[in-house]
Amino acid sequence: MSQAARRLGRVYAGTSGFAYPAWSPRFYPSGTRGPALLPYYASRLTACELSTTYYARPTPERIDVWAATVPPSFRFIVKAQRGAAVRALATDPVGGSARLTEHLERFGERLGGVLFRIAEGTPRDDQRLTALLAAWPRTVPLVLEAQEPAWHVDETFAALRAAGAVLCATDRDEDAGLPDIRRTGPFLYLRLRRAVYDEAALDAWAARLVPFLEDGMDAYVVFRHDEDGRTALQAEGFARRIERVLTRS
Repeated sequence: MSQAARRLGRVYAGTSGFAYPAWSPRFYPSGTRGPALLPYYASRLTACELSTTYYARPTPERIDVWAATVPPSFRFIVKAQRGAAVRALATDPVGGSARLTEHLERFGERLGGVLFRIAEGTPRDDQRLTALLAAWPRTVPLVLEAQEPAWHVDETFAALRAAGAVLCATDRDEDAGLPDIRRTGPFLYLRLRRAVYDEAALDAWAARLVPFLEDGMDAYVVFRHDEDGRTALQAEGFARRIERVLTRS
């Protein structure tokens, strides 16, 4: 059996947000607006990191519309509302976790997880992280993005692994090197945030993911939003890029 024919983990590829009419005509057909954006997006991509939920928690009605608009195989990642996330980590892990996950069961199988961001400048606090992880409902997959380097230590990785939470690997222009990919939860989560990725850089990322995919792990690959839809096209082609890397290896 060839490598390409092996049972691989699935790649869920998408972008941060979808409601960008300016992606027309490069990604969206000319004139695509409003309610027509998400169904078209979901016809070409397999995941979306919801940016609007970072600023306001989604209502049940909004969740129902999103879930009804995409196929069952599509996955949403809900970016945790920033104020509630700060409170959940700093002062109220139980109440904050409940608030951040309220109504998310309405996504059903279309919920990939919640992206919980710890902002740069936040001092590492193992006790608070442990309390958050203990309070977080196990039925809602948790992805932790720690922007402060002090959090990227063995103690953090061990706590996430014990709780079955996923460590987000974020690749940014301001970072000197590439982030490590660490297996702490049931899937991988990669945020590609650099302004430009050439073909060689994307092939290199695909090659880094292949061993995990060969081991049966799913991987989310989320590109940043841009002004004209170029990153949406890169996301669309990422699964095919994985196949090309497999064929060459």
